[in-house]
Amino acid sequence: MNLNKKHKILFIVLTLSLVFLLVLNICLGQISIPIKEVLKSLKGSQASKTTWEYIIFNYRLPKAITAILVGMGLSISGLLMQTLFRNPLAGPYVLGLTSGSSLGVAFVILGAGYLPVFIAEYFLSSYGIMIASCLGSLLVLLLVLMVSNRLRDTMAILIVGLMFSSFTGAIVNVLTYFSTAAELQKFTFWSMGSLGNLSWNQIVLLFASVTIGLFLSLFQIKSLDALLLGENYAKSMGIHFQKSKFIIIIATSILAGSITAFAGPIAFVGLAVPHIAKMIFQTSNHWILFWSTLLFGAIIMLFCDIVSQLYVSLPINAITSIIGAPVVIWLLVKKRNFS
Repeated sequence: MNLNKKHKILFIVLTLSLVFLLVLNICLGQISIPIKEVLKSLKGSQASKTTWEYIIFNYRLPKAITAILVGMGLSISGLLMQTLFRNPLAGPYVLGLTSGSSLGVAFVILGAGYLPVFIAEYFLSSYGIMIASCLGSLLVLLLVLMVSNRLRDTMAILIVGLMFSSFTGAIVNVLTYFSTAAELQKFTFWSMGSLGNLSWNQIVLLFASVTIGLFLSLFQIKSLDALLLGENYAKSMGIHFQKSKFIIIIATSILAGSITAFAGPIAFVGLAVPHIAKMIFQTSNHWILFWSTLLFGAIIMLFCDIVSQLYVSLPINAITSIIGAPVVIWLLVKKRNFS
């Protein structure tokens, strides 16, 4: 793929911005670490203070890597949904995928007390929570797809997604009502969203899941370009529509499910970032959109994490909502003006 000069410059700027924010993210926190010490540690040298070394490799770097993976995964899942449904307001949060993941995790965290101890221990492991989250995301996505085959109105599909979110939320409320205080506290902290509670083993598992989802998405770029013009056009281009749709569904469920399992439900990133990439790069070519959305997603999540740590530690979900909600409002106003 030949990029024009503007796109090359933009990709260079985004890459440098990502590196800068990564280093800045590691520097900032309740204890500020000089940028020279951070660079020295990342290069493999010993920092001047062992305390800084410990903070960097046990807290700051894992959190920064998690932010990058979360931003990339949610942004690409949003791009996939917007193209598949041909709806600019589609995304893992709006369509109820995140709520489905939350329901799966709620069954694990809040319902484990009713299971035998040896079974409950497996379900409460990283693997059990991730599987439950992915299955919940997949179930809601399949239900939305079934309804979308009967409804051609894009706004009606979004309303259906919101109804599924309300339905799954009601089930979660029932589960919380019958839960113990310890289970309820654990689920409440999880539902606020967090990037800083993962061990290196969990990050490796998250990295593997996001990588699988991104590779599946990458191999569907040609199909995504064709799907922009509709199902019939895609078939005329030789695209196996059902197979492509199935792979897109699986990729989205893996991305949204695994991220929600480890970082909690994070709003608006999947919806807003693809539009930012389209607006800046001014293209519908999914090869360019794929990589630009990846970079923008990582950059925005790192920025949100920096903002959340400036004064007091705020839930990351609150920051992403503050940034993402105005984008959604702008999209609704724009859609109204041109309809």
